[in-house]
Amino acid sequence: MNKLYKIKVSDIDTIYNRPTKKLEDLESIVNKVFNDIKTKGDTAIAKYTKQFDKVELNSFCVSASEISKANNAVSDELKTSINLAKNNIEKFHKSQRIEKRIIETTQGVECWQESRGIEKVGIYIPGGTAPLFSTVLMLAIPAKIAGCNQIILCTPPNSAGEIDPAILYTANLIGVEKIYKVGGIQAIAAMTYGTETIPNVYKIFGPGNQFVTVAKQIAQNKGIAIDMPAGPSELMLVADNSSNAEFVAADLLSQAEHGVDSQVVCLVDNEKLFIDIETELNKQLAKLPRKEIALQTLANSKFVCIEDKQKTIDVINKYAPEHLILSTNYNEFYMSNVMNAGSVFIGNYTPESAGDYASGTNHTLPTDGFAKAYSGVNLDSFVKKITFQKITKQGLQNIGNAIEIMADAEQLMAHKNAVTVRLNKINNKK
Repeated sequence: MNKLYKIKVSDIDTIYNRPTKKLEDLESIVNKVFNDIKTKGDTAIAKYTKQFDKVELNSFCVSASEISKANNAVSDELKTSINLAKNNIEKFHKSQRIEKRIIETTQGVECWQESRGIEKVGIYIPGGTAPLFSTVLMLAIPAKIAGCNQIILCTPPNSAGEIDPAILYTANLIGVEKIYKVGGIQAIAAMTYGTETIPNVYKIFGPGNQFVTVAKQIAQNKGIAIDMPAGPSELMLVADNSSNAEFVAADLLSQAEHGVDSQVVCLVDNEKLFIDIETELNKQLAKLPRKEIALQTLANSKFVCIEDKQKTIDVINKYAPEHLILSTNYNEFYMSNVMNAGSVFIGNYTPESAGDYASGTNHTLPTDGFAKAYSGVNLDSFVKKITFQKITKQGLQNIGNAIEIMADAEQLMAHKNAVTVRLNKINNKK
C-alpha cells in the first residue's frame, strides 16, 4: 500500500519547493541544441530527432495523405467528443473579444485601442507518453479567432516516424496547415531561428517537459515571445467534510498520472478525511494503467491538515497553483480571496479534467508559482493591442499648453516645438 507524504503545518514551507530541475541544470544542453539548429538547420533537427526520438525522417512536414489517413483512423466517437470540446472552447474564447471604443479624453482628443493578431505563432504539442491533442484545441482555436496569419505546429514523432492521428485530426479540423514532426528542444529552436523547412515565428505557445520549458525561456532571451514558463503539471486541492473522498482521490490521480515531475498538494481540515482519501487513492491506483508514474508523482506530493481558513488561503496564494480545486463548505470565501491560481474548479462536480478537455476554459496555464504574475492562455495571448489617437485643432488647443510645459520641464525642447509650431499655425502666429 502506498503511504502518502503527510506534513505538519509547522513544516508547511516545504510544499513550495517544486520537484523540478532549475534552469542552470539544463541550459547547457539546451544551448548546445539551439546553437546547432541556428548554424545547421534541418541537418541538426534530423540529428536530434534521431538522438531523442529514436527515428530517422526523410521529411519533417506532415503530408496531406498522412492527414487523410489520420482522419480515417480516429473513431466517430472521439470525433464527436473533440467537436463538442471545440464548440465550447470557441464560445468561451470568442466571448473574450473586446470591441473598439473611441474615448474622447478631452474635447477634440480621441483615443482608442484595436487588437491585431500576432502574424506568426508557433504551437508546441507534447507527444511522448501522452499525445495531447487537447492542447491543439486550446492553442489553435484562440489563434484562429485572433486572426493569426500563420500557425506553425510542431509535435514529436513516434518511433515509426508518425504523429498521433488524433493530433492530426484536431489540427486539420481547426485549419492548421503547417504541421511538422519535430519535438523537444529542437522544435523550440527551429521556431526561434527558422530552418530550410520550418519557419520562424514571433511567439511560441505550449506546455512540455522541463527541457521544453527551459528552451522556451532561452527562446525568449533570443527575442521570441512565449506564452509563459509552463512546465510540469500541478494541482492543489482544498477539501473538508463536505468533500467526497472518492472524488478527491480521482482528481489527485488525474494530475499525478501526467508525469513523474508533476506534483499534487491536498489541504484538508481533519485527520479522518486524510485517511479516507489515502484509502481511496490506493484503491484507485491499483486500477491505473499509468500506476508507476502516479506513484512517483505522489512521492513528490504533500498532504497537510489545516483547520484555519485564512491560513489555508495564505498557503494557496503563496503556492500559486496551476490548478486549484475547491471542494469545501466555504467555496465562496476561497473564491473571493484567491489571488494566485491558473484556473479554479469549484464544487464536488467540477473535476479538473473538465478544464483539460471540454468545459471551454484554456488548459495552458502557469506552473511553478508563475501564477503570481502570469495568466493562463486566453485570446489576448494571441493579439497585440495597438493604440490610436486623433486630435483636432481644438483638441490640440485644449492640451497643447500642458504638453509644452511638461516637455519644457523635462528639457526636451524638440518635443515642445512639435506642439508649438502647430499652435502657432492655428493661431496665425509666425
